[in-house]
Amino acid sequence: MKSPVFVLLTLFPLLSFAQQKDLGKHVAGVKDSVVAWRRYLHQYPELSNREYKTAAYVAARLKALGLEVQTGVAKTGVVALLKGGKPGPVVALRADMDALPVYERATLPFRSVDSADYLGQQVPVMHACGHDTHVAMLLGAATVLSAMKKEVPGTVKFIFQPAEEGAPGDEEGGAPLMIKEGVMDNPKVDAIFGMHINSQTPVGTVKFKSGAEMASSDWFVVKVKGRQSHGSQPWHGIDPVVVAAQIIQAFQTIVSRQAELTKAPVVITVGKIHSGVRSNIIPEELVMEGTIRTLDSRMQKEVHERMKLTAQKIAEASGATAEVSIDTKTKVTYNDPALVKQMLPSIEAAIGKEHVQEAEWTTGAEDFSFYGDKAPAFFFFLGGLPPGQDPAKAAAHHTPDFYIDDSRLDAGVKIFCQLVLDYNKNGKK
Repeated sequence: MKSPVFVLLTLFPLLSFAQQKDLGKHVAGVKDSVVAWRRYLHQYPELSNREYKTAAYVAARLKALGLEVQTGVAKTGVVALLKGGKPGPVVALRADMDALPVYERATLPFRSVDSADYLGQQVPVMHACGHDTHVAMLLGAATVLSAMKKEVPGTVKFIFQPAEEGAPGDEEGGAPLMIKEGVMDNPKVDAIFGMHINSQTPVGTVKFKSGAEMASSDWFVVKVKGRQSHGSQPWHGIDPVVVAAQIIQAFQTIVSRQAELTKAPVVITVGKIHSGVRSNIIPEELVMEGTIRTLDSRMQKEVHERMKLTAQKIAEASGATAEVSIDTKTKVTYNDPALVKQMLPSIEAAIGKEHVQEAEWTTGAEDFSFYGDKAPAFFFFLGGLPPGQDPAKAAAHHTPDFYIDDSRLDAGVKIFCQLVLDYNKNGKK
């Protein structure tokens, strides 16, 4: 039979029993506020690089805690510093703030009421990816850690980032611009942690993967140029629509026949096609756009090369031309294995080992990946699927029916706090 002391050390390997009790008390005290903050933000969402009201809302609460607050970082970002009562490292916690141009179908009392201009078009706006929960949980962590300031080792940097979903048009934004403007320096960050809510994971459950966890995201544009003619006489022209159809099919053979899928998955999706003005005119040009997802940097480069060669050669075979341009939006989100091993016991201590699961990689992408170039990084998922519901039937992210059970956002708050309080106790700094 294991002794009570052994059991306590297993459950709470880093914080003392008294510290755990104190942390639990503070997290419980902020739980209702976190839910209220989330619901307010959900009702008033804002698009990427336009998070003006959200940033003001966040900054006001951080300033009320007595933190050093910087606004206007990477356009609308907010960064706050908490200097702890003990010597130690600089640990960063990050939340993204932007919403999406999606119409919300749910009849929630705090359903989105906002719309906005998106590239010249008036669109509905919705937190269809859960960034409202991320902001609320990080505000909760800032509140708890401020209350426990004397116990905090070193410095905590709270990063509220705009434009994770991608800056509109040709604007800069997101994590790359945050980094460009020095968010990982002054003071230099020693480790950074991020969390993402997930609608298809049971509420209060954490899923993670060491190493490559989320895919890189590349956006591509293919311009196919042919020769216009009457739709009744295609032999007098070069049809870019037919050429494009062949290119789209061939892109899928890159995935199914040329990529080494036993090493890492690859996805190529054409999501937008534009060409022509009348049904009886073969157009001169076609433009298609899409996304590429890879989980290995070497494969990413190979896929780019194969797509360019495939499009060009198919077009040439028909007498057309094809120009392929590829813009890398995010890198592979890579969890530093040493940091994962070091800090996993802290997540397990915060919510119980039975609620922590190792997961497979995902072809979703995150610009959190860029922070990993500057410091060891660990990104994980927190469940928001209501109890008893089938994950397979839960609405996916970026959809009108996306829904999050916010009853256990306190789990995310506690995890963030535990990571900060424990990081210095493993001998890293």
